[in-house]
Amino acid sequence: MTAIAFTDIVGPAGAPLLVLGPSLGTSTILWESTAPALAERYRVTAWDLPGHGASVPARESFTVADLADAIATVVDELRFLYAGVSLGGATGLELALRHPERVRAAAIIASGAQLGDPAAWHHRAAQVRAQSTSSLIIASAQRWFAEGSVARHPELTGRLLHALQDADDESYALCCEALAEYDVRTALPQIGTPILAVWGESDNVAPSAKATEIADGVGNGGTAMIPDAAHLPPAEQPDALADVLLAFFEEETS
Repeated sequence: MTAIAFTDIVGPAGAPLLVLGPSLGTSTILWESTAPALAERYRVTAWDLPGHGASVPARESFTVADLADAIATVVDELRFLYAGVSLGGATGLELALRHPERVRAAAIIASGAQLGDPAAWHHRAAQVRAQSTSSLIIASAQRWFAEGSVARHPELTGRLLHALQDADDESYALCCEALAEYDVRTALPQIGTPILAVWGESDNVAPSAKATEIADGVGNGGTAMIPDAAHLPPAEQPDALADVLLAFFEEETS
């Protein structure tokens, strides 16, 4: 089984469990500013990708579906809520496909049913193996953050870029290769779980068309836009994202 680490659960006893997923190159710190508001109403935990944050490095290839299976295996709750960003969002769609009985509702943030060009993902994997994740810092900062985000949250955005630098190179490359193979577009009609597809207003990686494709493709889908955010809304606009997630999950759990 693909190994992933989870944070300790916080939030009111007896409340529904909400599992938070990361973007490639980040760690659970991505959710630090958003999680407190979510934990007022839900029991909250977040997980790290292999070789990122507290998760052990990976040395064998895995798929996005394998990440979904790992979550379903580790999480004790019979049913839980889910929210994930980018690769973490892709994992949420795989969860809804592979473990529909476990997922009450899922927010798919800055993500898509397919992401990027496979050749580009393989090129990035080769770059990281040759030059380390440090070679991605400048380009990632440009992709991740909308204009003004770094100035609003300098400490957190700096820590996220350090998390990218600290990620295990081989694990990051294997994540890229998993994304190269990931494509659930034709499977979207099989998803009956309530899905909210969320995008950042300035996100060029997963723009509004990706969110609309998800919402239109699944059986019970909706969309929401986060203003003044690019690819990492939990770090860029934590209050706005928390409001959107709380409203969505409240509707699905009431």
